[in-house]
Amino acid sequence: MAEHKQRSGPPRSRSGQPRTGQPTGQPRTGQPRTGQPRTGQPPAARSRAGRSRTDPARRAAYDVLRAVADRDAYANLLLPALLSERGLTGRDAAFATELTYGTLRGRGTYDAILAACSDRDELDPPVRDVLRLGAHQLLATRVGSHAAVATSVDLAKDVCGPRPSGFVNAVLRRVATRDLDAWMQVVAPDRSRDPSGYLAVRHSYPRWIVDAFRDALGPAAAVETEDALAAGNVRPEVVLALSPASVPGPADPPAPDAAGALPDGERTRWSPYGYRLARGDPAPLVASGQAAVQDEASQLAALALTRIGLDPRTGDDQLWLDLCAGPGGKARLLSGLAAARGARLVASDIHPHRARRVLDVLRRAGGGTSAVLAADGRQVPWPPGTFDRVLADVPCSGLGSLRRRPEARWRKVPADVAELAGLQRELLNAAIDSVRPGGVCLRTRSRSDMSKVCMCMPRLVTIELWIWCVLFSRMRLAMAGVTTIIS
Repeated sequence: MAEHKQRSGPPRSRSGQPRTGQPTGQPRTGQPRTGQPRTGQPPAARSRAGRSRTDPARRAAYDVLRAVADRDAYANLLLPALLSERGLTGRDAAFATELTYGTLRGRGTYDAILAACSDRDELDPPVRDVLRLGAHQLLATRVGSHAAVATSVDLAKDVCGPRPSGFVNAVLRRVATRDLDAWMQVVAPDRSRDPSGYLAVRHSYPRWIVDAFRDALGPAAAVETEDALAAGNVRPEVVLALSPASVPGPADPPAPDAAGALPDGERTRWSPYGYRLARGDPAPLVASGQAAVQDEASQLAALALTRIGLDPRTGDDQLWLDLCAGPGGKARLLSGLAAARGARLVASDIHPHRARRVLDVLRRAGGGTSAVLAADGRQVPWPPGTFDRVLADVPCSGLGSLRRRPEARWRKVPADVAELAGLQRELLNAAIDSVRPGGVCLRTRSRSDMSKVCMCMPRLVTIELWIWCVLFSRMRLAMAGVTTIIS
C-alpha cells in the first residue's frame, strides 16, 4: 500500500521464530468460536488483575473492526462515537484512528502476509482481527516490534482467551522478521505474469476492483492504474464545512470559535465554507454546530445546486429537497444556504435511523426551519413539481470514497455495483418528477460509477465537463424546462 512507511531501526533477526510445541491458538473448550464466554462476561474481565490488559486505543480499534465485520458498521461513523464514549482524546484518539483505518485499508496485504506466517487455513474472526492490527503496527507504523507483539498478545488474551495468545505471538514474531517491501517479494504474485494479482496484494484491493480500474483506464495506462489504486489508500485530510452564517464572504477570514480562534489550518481553494485543518481536534467545533467534517468536493456538490439561477417567471425559490439526505452532511450546508435566502429545506431518507441522524445534524447547526422525514425516495409522499431545487445524492458503490470508507472495498462484489443501476434510475426519475418546471435537479455520484450512471439516464441528453482540480465531474442537462445537473 502506498501510504506504508518503512520503520526505522536495525534489521530484525529470526530469533523470534516460534518454538515447536507452542499453543495451537484454538479457543478453549466450552467457548463459542468468537471467544466470548457463554456467561456473557466481557473477555476483558478474565485478566488476572480483574481488568483489561489492553490499552484503550488498541481496544477501541479492535472493537470497531469487529463491528464492521459483524454488523456492517461504518467505521467513519462508529469510531468518533466510540472515542467520545470512552473519553479518548489527543494522541490516544489519533492512535486509535490510525490503527482502525490503517488496518481496514491494508487488510488484503496483511492477510497475504499472515497466511505466509501461519499454518492454518482458517482463523477465528477475533483472532484474525488481532493479527491484522498487529501486522499494521509492525509494517506500517513506528511502534517497536516488541511492543507491537506484546500488546497484540495482551489483546488476544482479553478478547479470545489465553490459548490463542501463543498462536498470535508466534505469527506476529514471524511477521516482524521482514519489512513490508521484503514481504511483497515473498507473497505478491509476479507482476509480469499476473499484474492484477500483484496490484491487489501490493495495494490491498479485491482483484475485481483492480480489474475494473484496468478496464476503465486501458491496458496502456499501467502507471495511471497503480496511481489510482495508491490514491485510495492515502490518509485523508481533515476538511471542515463551516456554518454559512460564520463565513461573511469568500475573501473574509473564518469566524472564530468560542475559544477565540479556529485550529491551525487554511481556507480551501474552491468552497468558501471549507477549512482544511493542519492540526488540532475538530470535535469541539463539530459538537457546537459551528462546523462539520465534510470533504470539499462534497461541499461543492451542494453548492452547485444553489448556484444555478431560476427564472422568477416560472415560480418562486422557496422549497428545496435533499432526497437521500443521510447522514446529513450536504443537508446541513443546504439548510444554512436555504435559510439565508428565505427558503426551506426538506431532508428525506428511507432509513429512520439515518433520518434521525440528519435531524440531529440540523439541530446542532441551528436548522430550525428545515424539515426531516423518513420516506422512500422512489415512492415519494409529495405531489409532482413540489420543489424548486432538488438534490439526489443517490446510493453508489462507495468506491470513489475509499479514503474515508476503506472497508467499502471488502463489502462489495461486482453484482452489487450492477444492481445499483436500477435503484439509481428510480431515484433519479423521482427527483426529476419532484422538481417543478424551471427548477433545478442535482444528481451526485462517485466518479468510479461513471459507466453505470450513463446506463441509468435514458431520459437525459448529457454534455459533460470534467473539473479534475476538485476531483469530481459536473454535467448540465436540459429536459422539459428542468435544469438538471449531474456531478
